[in-house]
Amino acid sequence: MKSVLEFLAELERNNNRDWFNANKAKYEAANKEVIAITSRALENIVAFDPALAGLVPKDCMFRIYRDVRFSGNKAPYKNNMGAWMAAGGKKSPSAGYYMHFQPGHSFVAAGVWMPEAPVLNAIRQEIHFNHAVFNKLLQGKDFKKKFPKLDDDQLKTVPKGFEKDHPAIDLLKYKSFVVSLPMDDKTVKGKDLMPFVADAFKSAAPFVKLINEAIEMSKPL
Repeated sequence: MKSVLEFLAELERNNNRDWFNANKAKYEAANKEVIAITSRALENIVAFDPALAGLVPKDCMFRIYRDVRFSGNKAPYKNNMGAWMAAGGKKSPSAGYYMHFQPGHSFVAAGVWMPEAPVLNAIRQEIHFNHAVFNKLLQGKDFKKKFPKLDDDQLKTVPKGFEKDHPAIDLLKYKSFVVSLPMDDKTVKGKDLMPFVADAFKSAAPFVKLINEAIEMSKPL
């Protein structure tokens, strides 16, 4: 993955179409590496989360081209590459697993980020009634050692429809339900990348399963 980080570092310094077109071969080589690592990640995930069976890298990887129509930042390309692996692919509302490659800012994550209102409400309803199950998982010794806390993204007030004195009010305030681990550049470029990713995702799988069970319960029969 060394070529991926090198390409992205150059792209960040030269984020324009002329440079990108002149260096298209570097992008294609980097993209090929991300396809390969995504394929290997999917193979590992399916062993403990069979709901992802049948997915291929193109179902999960994001385009490097930015949509600048409604953005003040007119840089045409993203300065990162990554893949969102969830049942149904990258546009699925399900919880899943994410890899993010960016020089100095790479990480892996799992869960569901900024879900739409019906999905978010379904997760909150499940926490409301079964908060002991969520807390048991989140406070479990092995899980907490790997993922000390959910990524911060909370309401400052009590979500509508819930009591302010609910025993799991801190959990109910979350707008996303995500755990993550940073990866330094040495890990991304080295032989330990896949073991690191596979171990993180396997550790996060019970959390992903719990979130997806809540989402499934909200779907019409």
